[in-house]
Amino acid sequence: MSHAAEDGSQHFLRAFSDPQAVAHYTDGPKRFVPGLDGLHRMTGLLLAEAVPDDATILVLGAGGGLELRAMAEAHPGWRFVGVDPAPAMLDVARRTLGPLTARVKLVEGYIDDAPDGPFDGATCLLTLHFLQPEERQRTVAAIRRRLKPNAPFVAAHGSFPQDRGERSIWLSRYEAFAMSSGADEEMARKARTAVESSVAMLDPAADEAILRAGGFPDASLFYAAFMFRGWIGHAG
Repeated sequence: MSHAAEDGSQHFLRAFSDPQAVAHYTDGPKRFVPGLDGLHRMTGLLLAEAVPDDATILVLGAGGGLELRAMAEAHPGWRFVGVDPAPAMLDVARRTLGPLTARVKLVEGYIDDAPDGPFDGATCLLTLHFLQPEERQRTVAAIRRRLKPNAPFVAAHGSFPQDRGERSIWLSRYEAFAMSSGADEEMARKARTAVESSVAMLDPAADEAILRAGGFPDASLFYAAFMFRGWIGHAG
């Protein structure tokens, strides 16, 4: 995210800054995102197709550290720069990473606070849906400027049909999946309400168009799980 994104993501930034809320963060994503472990593993494999064994990877939205840990464990030669605006979430990332933190530089801030690179690859998982379309494309373009030519970029976030009837169906499925994964009814209902009112979900076609316009002309879908989608693209 950039500094310009702050207003659009304040609801969730406040939540991610609450010590009680973030204390159990690592338990939460698997309840709401189908196949999260597989998504992390696929992300590493897709990057590995095109980056060297000693790659440096930019990870935007790194708070919590789950994808950082998965990639660091699977690819012991890689180093990472993880960027997140919430200090409490970066603290969770440090605890999640443990000794792996030695290979990770954590930066508090938004995409404008990230080093210029150039990086061998980049990821942005479960983050871009907090941004309005114009800011989302600006952020994607800022990631592109920090990458080497043809470097891979993996993005995954909430993305589902936005027609009124379909939107309601997919939000209900999101809530149902959370409850089937162990979230209690109140937690699942609150999560649905927050997504419905505060998150800038787009239609998958619109999301893909933003990635292409932001500098990844070959962006293509590799992951689809209920209301989440993931794309791989290369810096054009």
